[in-house]
Amino acid sequence: MRRSLVVGNWKMNGSRDKTRALLGEILAGLGQLANVDVGVCPPYVHLPDASELLKGSSVLLGSQNVADQDEGAFTGEISAPMLLELGCALAIVGHSERRMVYGESSALVAARYAKAIQHGLVPILCIGETLEERESDRTFEVIGEQLDAVLNSSGVASLTKAVIAYEPVWAIGTGKTASTEQAQEVHAWIRAKIAKLDASVAEKIQILYGGSVKGDNAAALFSMPDIDGGLIGGASLDANSFLKICHSA
Repeated sequence: MRRSLVVGNWKMNGSRDKTRALLGEILAGLGQLANVDVGVCPPYVHLPDASELLKGSSVLLGSQNVADQDEGAFTGEISAPMLLELGCALAIVGHSERRMVYGESSALVAARYAKAIQHGLVPILCIGETLEERESDRTFEVIGEQLDAVLNSSGVASLTKAVIAYEPVWAIGTGKTASTEQAQEVHAWIRAKIAKLDASVAEKIQILYGGSVKGDNAAALFSMPDIDGGLIGGASLDANSFLKICHSA
């Protein structure tokens, strides 16, 4: 049986004081969760504070991206070894905002993914389609291409050390959410695609949903057979909302 995973992506939000307060509330309210893992991905500059606060807890620390290089003249990038030094266990790669706003290609995302794998970080590989692509019936074509970029470069076996997050771009920060049936359909398709290469890997891979998950829709989404948790955006910035989502898993 696959464990559930709920990860908060804080994006470019917060301050040192807010980081301490939010993590304090999360740790106080989390309690003992059966078969559920929880992680948080604060902004880079708040990782040291978060790392210190999370010591001794079961909450996993993650980054919002990872460089495709180990070191060198790559201004603004943060390498996997640097993240490991701060206690990170997870690294988001290919988030739709990185692809759409900053123009990261699937090839670059695959290179970031490979570096995470190489150094023992668990990459959370984000894939998903825009509203235009969905309305043009290109959902599976788009996410298939995004997934193939990683499979072709790192191989299907690498997914045993990774997590996938399906995030329909049209349902991120818009207030819209895919229906449970829509989300399950895509999650099942992703798992079936992987199963064609390796059924064992497909059965074990955690596939998270990342489209405006909130406390009032989390339980229904997480009840779907191929949805193994969530990559949570805005709702992860409110301790009560995030805790409700975690307990829903």
